[in-house]
Amino acid sequence: MTNSMTAFANSEMDFENLTINCELRSVNHRYCDINLKIPERFRFAEPNIRHGISDKLKRGKIECSLSFKKHSFAQQKLTIDMDAVTALLSTTQEIEQLINKPQAFSALEVLAFPGIQIEKESDKAALLQTLLRLVESATDNLLLARQREGAQLSQLISSRCVKLQKLVNQAQRRMPQVLEHLRAKFKHHIAELVAEPNNDRVEQEMVLLTQKLDVDEELDRLDTHIMEVLRILEQNEPIGRRLDFLMQEMNREANTLGSKSADKEMTAISIELKVLIEQMREQVQNIE
Repeated sequence: MTNSMTAFANSEMDFENLTINCELRSVNHRYCDINLKIPERFRFAEPNIRHGISDKLKRGKIECSLSFKKHSFAQQKLTIDMDAVTALLSTTQEIEQLINKPQAFSALEVLAFPGIQIEKESDKAALLQTLLRLVESATDNLLLARQREGAQLSQLISSRCVKLQKLVNQAQRRMPQVLEHLRAKFKHHIAELVAEPNNDRVEQEMVLLTQKLDVDEELDRLDTHIMEVLRILEQNEPIGRRLDFLMQEMNREANTLGSKSADKEMTAISIELKVLIEQMREQVQNIE
């Protein structure tokens, strides 16, 4: 199954008086590069979260963001540090004596002051399990998104492989005509040399002809590479690196075919091959 490295997913869970959200974004990368953005209160779970993600995602630059919001006052019971409130009001009164026009403030403003509300200490073990389930859920959603896009990439690459195969077949059918043209051209040169023999020139012509004729190997290798790409697309594992290597090899064969071409049609075929291979290479960069 072909997986893309580009996707987005999120998931949300409740824990005590919190709603925790996890967002995952991934883009293409040579390796598995995980960047975590998490609140300080969740920092203790970082190694476990990182391991949980890397266990399922093998390649890609992955950004995992955790955030939380507290439930409304109606859904929770507040615990107030009354000693802190008393100290705050006492200090405020002392400061107000130094101010000409002291400003009044409400009880809600007092509640918002740091240290006034006492937060219940969460069970870290239970919180850890919640965080891991949340990240696992988001990771599974990301995998599904990567699989959907990967299926589209696989279809695009397969369709281009079909076009490549048609071009290779076209080149193979064209080769006899190219050979015949080269033979006629060579015979003409030999006729010119009969009246004025030049062994060095004959040798040069022979070498040139041999180089021009030798494209069967390139066409055969292109055939093999196309079949290998189609085979790899069916594998149920990360395939991006192997496909990237094959794109390089196919491009090399297409370049060689173009440089050896002694025929306009063969040159046009070589250009079309390189265009298709480049399109495939761009798609392959996003495959895990």
